[in-house]
Amino acid sequence: MKFGIDRLLEESALRKPLAGRRVALLAHPASATRDLVHSLDALASLKDINLVAAFGPQHGLRGDKQDNMIESPDFNDPVHGIPVFSLYGELRRPTAAMMDSFDVLLVDLQDVGCRVYTFITTLRYVLEAAAERGKAVWVLDRPNPVGRPVEGLRLRPGWESFVGAGPLPMRHGLTLGELAKWFVKTLRLDVECEVVTMDGWQPSSAPGYGWPLGERAWVNPSPNASNLWMARCYPGTIMVEGTTLSEGRGTTRPLELFGAPDLEPRALMAKMESLAPQWMRGCRLRGCWFAPTFHKHAGKPCAGIQIHVDDAAYDHDAFRPWRLFSLALKSWRTLRPDYDLWRDFPYEYERDRLAIDLINGSELLRQWVDNSAATPADLDILAAADEATWLSERESVLLYR
Repeated sequence: MKFGIDRLLEESALRKPLAGRRVALLAHPASATRDLVHSLDALASLKDINLVAAFGPQHGLRGDKQDNMIESPDFNDPVHGIPVFSLYGELRRPTAAMMDSFDVLLVDLQDVGCRVYTFITTLRYVLEAAAERGKAVWVLDRPNPVGRPVEGLRLRPGWESFVGAGPLPMRHGLTLGELAKWFVKTLRLDVECEVVTMDGWQPSSAPGYGWPLGERAWVNPSPNASNLWMARCYPGTIMVEGTTLSEGRGTTRPLELFGAPDLEPRALMAKMESLAPQWMRGCRLRGCWFAPTFHKHAGKPCAGIQIHVDDAAYDHDAFRPWRLFSLALKSWRTLRPDYDLWRDFPYEYERDRLAIDLINGSELLRQWVDNSAATPADLDILAAADEATWLSERESVLLYR
């Protein structure tokens, strides 16, 4: 199959509308061609592209920053001699001066299919800035590596943040190009927005179910997005960031496992099984032990659970990571009612709201976990209604049938 960047490089007709226009690129480490050439280098080699600037999102253009709220500076690219503007530094929205440096912004970002991933918010911000400044945005489309499934509560009004760009569910099932179309439509943006679509994307086909497994190399779009299995788990494991439990940062399998020095894996899995066994389908859970080298519980032996979605037991249609981790949090609260579970710390520049609420786009998930009378069926009713409205709403922006 071909990604948007590959088509733009190979098909000169696609590039004709760029003639005589100043071009900028928004990219990150996974912005690579089929041959693993970074998109910035590949575009700079084209004689019919006037590449004048580049932008980097969270973690940087080349991927130099590890954790959240670790900012990247502006700099001049030493190879191509163009300015590289950070959209995750002192500012997260492009300034007028940044926007005035180009005519067309090419966006080549690998997403992981989850609302919380900040590249989605950066996409919204550059679209809004382009509408204000009369600039064009072209999205060079890439796969949603977790395919088309939809899951989770939609973000509620007033809960927008850098990890919540709009009323999306946790798993939205769209590509970045489709998300751009959705933003333009829902925000009523008057902007030239083009999508260079992929050829041959098959989001329902095994074994990748969204990612062309075995055909394209995986390059980390962020430091802890180390493989496809992480992307599959991420709509659930991202919630652990809002807790005092470790999400596996500081291990070799971040965001595929979780735990704490005082967690009891067997008891937790037994409680999960007793409350909602249907939410545990499509994967295998394994009790494990690890000692993070940095981040939460650094240097301490932790007991935990690893989610395995990398073997024949994986069922793409049955696996529901958001429900799985909602169940894990609910079960641990049931076992340990007084456990200090919710982490209170600045999260993506928000200091007045709990991280777990920002991640979920409202207080609903936390309230459900903390309410001893609330059942899995109660959460399922809320989520199912949101999922149904989103499935209907996203139909108008689908580019791949």
